[in-house]
Amino acid sequence: MRTPCAILAAVAASLAGCALQTPPERAELAKQAMPNLAAPTGWAAQGAGASGTVADRWLAGFKDPQLDVLVREALAFNPDLQVAAARVEQAAAYVKVAGATLYPQVNLLARGGGKLSGDSSGLQGVGLFVNWELDLWGRVRAGREAAQTQYDSAALDAEYARQSMAALVAKSWFLATEARLHRAIAENMVAASDRQLALAQDRLRVGNGDEYDVSLAQASLATYRDSVQNLELAYQQSLRALEALAGRYPAAAVSVPAHLAAMPGPVPAGMPSELLERRPDVVAAERRVAAAFYRVEEAKAARLPRISLTAALSSISSELFVLKERDNPVWSAGASLLAPIYLGGQLQAQVEVRTAEQKQAMADYGRIGARAFGEVENALSAEFALAEREAILQRAVAENERALELANVRYRVGSGDLRAVQQQTLALDAARTALLRVRSERLVQRVNLYLALGGSFDERGPAPQAAAPGGAAASGAPQ
Repeated sequence: MRTPCAILAAVAASLAGCALQTPPERAELAKQAMPNLAAPTGWAAQGAGASGTVADRWLAGFKDPQLDVLVREALAFNPDLQVAAARVEQAAAYVKVAGATLYPQVNLLARGGGKLSGDSSGLQGVGLFVNWELDLWGRVRAGREAAQTQYDSAALDAEYARQSMAALVAKSWFLATEARLHRAIAENMVAASDRQLALAQDRLRVGNGDEYDVSLAQASLATYRDSVQNLELAYQQSLRALEALAGRYPAAAVSVPAHLAAMPGPVPAGMPSELLERRPDVVAAERRVAAAFYRVEEAKAARLPRISLTAALSSISSELFVLKERDNPVWSAGASLLAPIYLGGQLQAQVEVRTAEQKQAMADYGRIGARAFGEVENALSAEFALAEREAILQRAVAENERALELANVRYRVGSGDLRAVQQQTLALDAARTALLRVRSERLVQRVNLYLALGGSFDERGPAPQAAAPGGAAASGAPQ
């Protein structure tokens, strides 16, 4: 009866084993990783947006069904997202592997032999062997928790990759539309230059002009035609970039609108203190710190003895000699202990390696968190400045259009020269181009703001949560 009692005592000791230490809380982690960064109560950038909680489904705010379809296509077929999804599957499998030794390991051994076989003993039999390591010090549990938090990190990184891909497709869509409109402006300039050439030729024919004006008009027309060709190439390249994001063949066959999307309304920016718990990439970095923490705990527990329970049930026979043990089958139960005595400092060095990895993970969390704050402030300030510039450039375009109209009138009646008309044409072209660039950049910066704030382009699913220390693994039953 001693053996069963010893087994029960060992099991009881295992169940009452050391509880796992928990990684630092988010507030403490932020304090350690970013000691010189104190989040204010509100955003510092001018025009910080509307108050309220950051909302999801920002893609719908642009009211562009074509853009919605292209984003869904990119999410389904983009190779980078498929790589991220495969990494999540890999991390989930590692969770199963790490938690497998929490359960008894059962193996079956069968052996056959005889006079004609190569085995001279002639032993035959079958055995069932069970081994269960008692995780007294939490080594296996720490490894399981490290794998679980690494899975959480991979899932959050994949989610942030999805958000980033949706943002990249939207920005590329707006930039392709901008390229199309730049080409249209250049085509209008070609048409205007063509009219100026015709007017210069008419003036030369009636005797009010000279060859200089005609040559000047022809040179300007050739320059604008070259600009159209250059902008056409830029437009084709922007379309190919969009198709590459969607996993299509880059044939420049995708169609973009002939006008930019309307600017959505103000964005609720939330509180700076909420950013670290809302952005998937920041939370993923936090989970990597937790994974590194558990690896340190795993390395520390590896220096302590390992105790395992063993049991076996076997049936053996031989055709060559009579076995002394007459009872068949035979069962046995016991325990084993493996304690490291001297390994040349290997186990302590492993603790030091894991500790350094934890420091690295914490520094990376600080880097990503600080970058997140900077991205929000930059996007907010850029949006405010671009809105001011758009209003100024709208007035500039209106004034340049009026000035060009007057310059054309003066040239037609003979009180002005062609150079003045061309200079005013260039000024109008520059103003229109700048206004288009600012309007497109406002849309791009709005997307950057959505992404920086941690808002989702669609309905956000539940965030991955790590299993509680000592709890069941997320992967389910062992296999």
